[in-house]
Amino acid sequence: MGRILLKIRCSFLGRKSLLAPLVLVLAFFVTVNVPAQTNSDVLESVLAQIADLLSVAKYDEAVSLFERIPAPERDSSQMRLLKASVMTSAGKFSEARTIAEAISKSEPRNIEALFVLAAVESAAGRQRQQQTALENIIKIEPHNTEALISLGNISLMTRALRPAASYFHRVLTNEPENMDALLGLSRAFRMNTEWDAAEVLLNRAVELYPGTANVWNERARFHWGRGNMRLALADMENAKKLEPGDYWIALDMGSLLLEMDRKPDSLKEFNRAIAINPREYRAYAYTAGIKDDLGDSEGAERDYAILASLKPDYYFALEGLGLHKMRKGKWAEARDAFAEAYKQAPEEHLYALMTAINWMRAENVTAPRTYLYQVQSKVKRDTLEWYMFRLYYDLTARNYLGESDMILRLDREKDEALKARMLFYMAQYYEIRGNTNLAEKYYLQINELNKKAIPEWRLVDWILTDRKIKPF
Repeated sequence: MGRILLKIRCSFLGRKSLLAPLVLVLAFFVTVNVPAQTNSDVLESVLAQIADLLSVAKYDEAVSLFERIPAPERDSSQMRLLKASVMTSAGKFSEARTIAEAISKSEPRNIEALFVLAAVESAAGRQRQQQTALENIIKIEPHNTEALISLGNISLMTRALRPAASYFHRVLTNEPENMDALLGLSRAFRMNTEWDAAEVLLNRAVELYPGTANVWNERARFHWGRGNMRLALADMENAKKLEPGDYWIALDMGSLLLEMDRKPDSLKEFNRAIAINPREYRAYAYTAGIKDDLGDSEGAERDYAILASLKPDYYFALEGLGLHKMRKGKWAEARDAFAEAYKQAPEEHLYALMTAINWMRAENVTAPRTYLYQVQSKVKRDTLEWYMFRLYYDLTARNYLGESDMILRLDREKDEALKARMLFYMAQYYEIRGNTNLAEKYYLQINELNKKAIPEWRLVDWILTDRKIKPF
């Protein structure tokens, strides 16, 4: 007879968020009681191989190994739930749900089945169903700590602060020193701006768990929220000392330093986060922008490219990449970047206009004619954007009759941010036509409006700098 323990983490969250449900750790204890020593050896060997594959995130291969587990162990509830957990990690949500639901139906008091079901629903983004599974657990075990804390954190995510506080209170009634409940309740108080109550709980957590990095990190966020950057940074430093290899602490420290306008120090922290986990996309979103601000265009372009590859639907990365390609005159690459950005954000029609501008330069003025016509039909008629699209569409036919009308509309525009953006596209229009002097006139007008938040601002700034044009 053998006794085997295999732990699987069923965490399917993008980051270790302070508002995320508690990570579900399912420990399956499989008691083997078979007459043949061979079967026991095979079972232990297969489980060990599964554990090895899970450690390197080879989930599909791990799933396939379950067929090698000898009967009758393969068909036991524990082993099927273990398989369902691995399937969830492999993204096979439907299959995993079918297994967990079947076991829960035949064994309605099987807590492990409900936890697996909750993990499946969480991974599939079905929060309501996840919550139902967890609520069913506490119907069976009213004081189940993991379920209560998970429900509390789900409530925090939806800003249901009273239910959240209630769940954490229930845990603390039985376990007054439970770290997750102390932190969870402090978040509920903090989100409700009950600062003093939150601080009492956080100080208690620090007193009880001074060796736990997350406790210091949580209190740092509290001080940060209250605007006390000095105390926040001190607590963050303690968290960093305890967990120097924690990606999220490095990301938080970088964000804090950035808010303190310490960009070089902030960049070091974000780079540290990247060194810890180069496959996680968030830090690149910061490093690219900071490098732009610090004048490291090559580094910024590289980070935008990495960010776009790691998170293809993050269209701001494609925007930044497109702007850098434009600066270098790599028109086809800029066109492709903006075209992809428009696919990811089809309501941002000016990405399509950027696509057309770079297409004209990469090939010829008439190349994007059909594309412009298709996009213009999606733009609200009689808006400044619509008239700008019409101007460019006419340009593909070498028709310049709409220029005066567009200039008059720009002169009358009261929204300065929109006006600055449209002035940029007017400048590009003249660049394409070869009238550099008029284009530069509009660049200077944009500079005078000083709308640095618009996406086109950085390119205007580069153009003026590269051409050594001094603003008024």
